[in-house]
Amino acid sequence: MWEYYGPVGITAETFFPECSPRTWEEHSSWLEPHFVDPGTRVVNSAIQTWLLRSEGKNILIDTGVGNHKERPYSPVWSRLDTDFLGNLARAGVRPEDVDIVVNTHLHVDHVGWNTRLDGRAWVPAFPNATYLVHKADFDFWNPDNGHKPRLGRGNQNVFEDSVAPVHAAGLTRLWEDAYTIDAGLRLEPAPGHTPGSSVVVLESGADRAVFVGDMLHTPAQFVEPDANSCFCEDPAGARATRRRVLGRAADENALVIPAHLGGHGAAEVIREGSGFAVKSWAPFAPHTETSEDAR
Repeated sequence: MWEYYGPVGITAETFFPECSPRTWEEHSSWLEPHFVDPGTRVVNSAIQTWLLRSEGKNILIDTGVGNHKERPYSPVWSRLDTDFLGNLARAGVRPEDVDIVVNTHLHVDHVGWNTRLDGRAWVPAFPNATYLVHKADFDFWNPDNGHKPRLGRGNQNVFEDSVAPVHAAGLTRLWEDAYTIDAGLRLEPAPGHTPGSSVVVLESGADRAVFVGDMLHTPAQFVEPDANSCFCEDPAGARATRRRVLGRAADENALVIPAHLGGHGAAEVIREGSGFAVKSWAPFAPHTETSEDAR
């Protein structure tokens, strides 16, 4: 489900300072225009939530930015007013029908719809759900613990309005080593981008997929898996996680589903040289909506 698609105000070179300029040039035929604007060089990003139905449960993977949130240091995400819950309803799911919410990590654009504004209070948007949050991220982003993230003030207010209310309501389940959701779905730690970043592994018969959150933000990182985004808390850890998860996906022919790709949104990858390459794109229609439409 789309919440937003469009420019995020950061050029490819700034967003991915470790990525070779040659990569953007050599692969421009498929990186442009869905993933980077050919004129401005600004990265285009999709903010989306994945709805899974498994063993009779409705499961949401990440919850986007949210409405009416004050984001003074992330102006692209401040005070949005989108029809997210309407889109969910059109998919046949009411807020009270959601059983599980997975936050792959606790950045501003992954937890916003954890809560909604009720009068002047932030309340859980999905009152019957269990919210699965890695304990390392919960501890890292809790402002009481005084950590100073690479994101700087970009995550200001996020813990207070989108995480703390669901925890206070007793709806969070903090996990650490691994977490089995059901027979076909499990959560695995994937630290690096943040201390508690995680991936959701899907195995059903011969089908394999892995929802990788912000393990990568652009398909250019398939080609250059050692190139981090500028927001990775542990650069060495992020590189190791990316190579490990992509290597397993290539070996098992698993569909890689990142959080933010526009275009086709997901891909099967193969090993190629010291990196990886797109074997085939998922059969999802490329997104053509503008950022103005998404608002």
